[in-house]
Amino acid sequence: MTAPAVAVGRDARFKEIVRVMDERCVSAVPVVSGEGRVVGVVSEADLLPKEEFRGRELTRFERIQRRSDLTKAEGMTAEEVMSAPPVTVRPDDTLAQAARRMAVHHVKRLPVVDDADRLRGVVSRGDLLKVFLRPDEDIEEEVRRTVVSYLFPMHAHAIRVSVRHGVVTLRGPVHDTSLGWVAERLVHGMEGVVGVESQLRGGSPARADPARPSNPVDVGRVPGPSHRAGKP
Repeated sequence: MTAPAVAVGRDARFKEIVRVMDERCVSAVPVVSGEGRVVGVVSEADLLPKEEFRGRELTRFERIQRRSDLTKAEGMTAEEVMSAPPVTVRPDDTLAQAARRMAVHHVKRLPVVDDADRLRGVVSRGDLLKVFLRPDEDIEEEVRRTVVSYLFPMHAHAIRVSVRHGVVTLRGPVHDTSLGWVAERLVHGMEGVVGVESQLRGGSPARADPARPSNPVDVGRVPGPSHRAGKP
């Protein structure tokens, strides 16, 4: 998230909006009320109709089909050209939730607002991609701590976790193979994970049996004459 975020007021003039976006190298800016509440967003797509329709005669069909864009083309202030209601996220939303919202609404930037809809920052596509810069070592530590130790407490010592270029590989025996699928889903949901390769298999790790004699040759052996009780 970028904070503090640049924003404009409802009455910001068209050229002022373009100047702010150009100076800050952003493709959209939130529009805020006097109380700091986000009431809309002005993006490049909201501003382009003014240039698209400049000096152009439209057919009756085009005027009906592009009515919304024509209204924006005639707009002079942020309130007249903004898209509303705004598509926003909360500070505690996950990166995955933000990414889904961007994809569904076809936007590149999302204002981050608090419970009163006041602007707290802006999250961009670039911010979401930065999560994949997370070191492999950090991912491996989180997988061991939050997944392996939790799902397989008895076999944690026998399960190997390796991470290379964000791809997590899980290897080893598990007492319940159905938990392997759960482990994959949990790891997939971690920040910075590019993919998961699971090689978990059913079974138990090899361990010594305390009831078994340490010398297998002696198992079932009948003592010879020289070993019988009472013999020298």
